[in-house]
Amino acid sequence: MHVTLLYHDVVEPGLYDSSGFTGAGAARYKLTRAEFREHLSALITAAPKAAPPTLTFDDGGASSCWIATELEAYGWNGHFFVTTDRIGSPGFLEEAQIRSLRASGHQIGTHSCSHPDRISSCSCDQLVAEWRDSRQRLADILGEPVTSGSVPGGYYSRNVAKAAATSGLRLLFTSEPTLREWTVSGCAVLGRYTIYRGMSARAAAQLVAPGPASRVAQTVAWQTRKMVKKIGGPFYPRFRSGVLKNLYGDATSSH
Repeated sequence: MHVTLLYHDVVEPGLYDSSGFTGAGAARYKLTRAEFREHLSALITAAPKAAPPTLTFDDGGASSCWIATELEAYGWNGHFFVTTDRIGSPGFLEEAQIRSLRASGHQIGTHSCSHPDRISSCSCDQLVAEWRDSRQRLADILGEPVTSGSVPGGYYSRNVAKAAATSGLRLLFTSEPTLREWTVSGCAVLGRYTIYRGMSARAAAQLVAPGPASRVAQTVAWQTRKMVKKIGGPFYPRFRSGVLKNLYGDATSSH
């Protein structure tokens, strides 16, 4: 059994817009530094020694550098997926920081160029461009091929994976909470279990511990949300923003 966890940014309390995408939608996935440290300690204890979890971090927020330092203290490396149109923007990684992460042994992948609201609704040409151009931008920065990516917003489809494979990606992470691995046009596709704002260290540890109960619960919730997304279509992001604004404040986000 190998579990992959999906994290985003890690910030100081209340400063949810200081790293990565801003607004209530993005804040739903951000932990405080104290919470993240508690998570790492709990994960070390709970995870099987023979199969430590893979920790992934979406968006390419500036907090990635702090996160990397915390991981290194445990001898762990992370997978950091970068939204390349945001490189150098406030709250996001600079090119030099991306090179530094890679030099420290962390994996760098693409999170698309523009982080479309609903990437699965893009045309085939748009999909290929999102993966190809972002992959090339990162390769130019790092001086080496980039062959992994993660799907923004949880909007996975077979066409998204086929376009990723066409662009040269060989490993694609989705937001589907599953241990299953499948292949699309030569590109391996892996699911991840999402970490949400306010999730306790104990709850995170349960996701990687032997026994499926907590993982099953997240899978059921995800399948329900997937159905709502399908029914809502292009109106779902607006509905979601309204709900999250009530939960997390006045800010809105397309994330």
